[in-house]
Amino acid sequence: MNLFNVYPLFEIHPVKGEGCYVYDDQETKYLDLYGGHAVISIGHSHPHYVNKITTQLQNLGFYSNSVQNKLQKELAQKLGKLSSCEDYHLFLCNSGAEANENALKLASFHNGKTKIIAFKKGFHGRTSAAVNVTDKATIQAPINKTFKAEYHELNHIESVESSLKQGDVCAVIIEGIQGIGGIEIPTTEFLEQLATLCKKYNAILILDEIQSGYGRSGHFFAFQKANITPDLITIAKGMGNGFPIGGVLIHPKFEAKYGLLGTTFGGNHLACAAGLSVLEVLEKENLIEHSKNLGDYFLHQLKTIEGIQEVRGSGLMIGLEFDFPIKELRKQLLFEEKIFTGSSSNPNVMRLLPPLNIQKEQIDFFIKKLTTVVKTYLAIHT
Repeated sequence: MNLFNVYPLFEIHPVKGEGCYVYDDQETKYLDLYGGHAVISIGHSHPHYVNKITTQLQNLGFYSNSVQNKLQKELAQKLGKLSSCEDYHLFLCNSGAEANENALKLASFHNGKTKIIAFKKGFHGRTSAAVNVTDKATIQAPINKTFKAEYHELNHIESVESSLKQGDVCAVIIEGIQGIGGIEIPTTEFLEQLATLCKKYNAILILDEIQSGYGRSGHFFAFQKANITPDLITIAKGMGNGFPIGGVLIHPKFEAKYGLLGTTFGGNHLACAAGLSVLEVLEKENLIEHSKNLGDYFLHQLKTIEGIQEVRGSGLMIGLEFDFPIKELRKQLLFEEKIFTGSSSNPNVMRLLPPLNIQKEQIDFFIKKLTTVVKTYLAIHT
């Protein structure tokens, strides 16, 4: 049997990771500034992470949600404390797409409506409802288009309000920072206006923090730069540092009922051990403050490089926009300089999503290499 060929693959075979580095089967060392789509939050193979999962596996790897699992309660309490979202309730699942599926379902259960407002360039997952609110028609099968979804320009509150006024909007879903869209950031004013309008018109506000959460922006959640209280917050990626786990933070206005939501693998013992270890490392190593400080330094250094049209981001969620496609730049960084970077739906934008424990000397190394690569590229192509 062959694999279903849906991924364009680089001819690199990683076999080991440590901190901000991965090593291939030829023992070549790569600096990882992408973290597998922002998944690696506390660094590859962090000792506390490895030990916690190993210990849990030696005791019990899995049992269903029909029995007590104290690890789930520990995870919820720790997450509430570190995120300052103690009043929310937590539903655990397996991925970001599944988190958004459940958030959309909860919103529709709550107010009985079906129309969703989303934003251009937004990405919320590839499963049925989540992909229907993702601004990429090529990944939406006809079966996915089962409810109306409108796409508005980010930071344009007037068009959003004109739609909300119609009274038929179930929810507004927005990323704390657009990731795949190219690191586009909603303004504080826009988020606060959006929260006010959702309350006024009885629409649920869903903050998708799947990529921008868990300290990546320099806050626990990116939306926390604004004075808002979302109805639902979705999480995944950095939550498990590579172990599949996701969740929905649910405002107490939602009433829980048996059978309302459910999952087989969500919140299993190994996933909770992974999730707890990430939170413990974030707290012990002060990685959220570290992300803010190193992110400020990183952004400043990137702005000194000639040839970059725009640098934008917050914390360690950074986008570099060029006036040309970055495909060849990324290949040169990867194969010649041994540095992983990320792409986006905008072919001119490079994404940088390093582990949150990246160090200044690793940033300086990248700045030096990127400066050289960009200079060489421009010399050849201009």
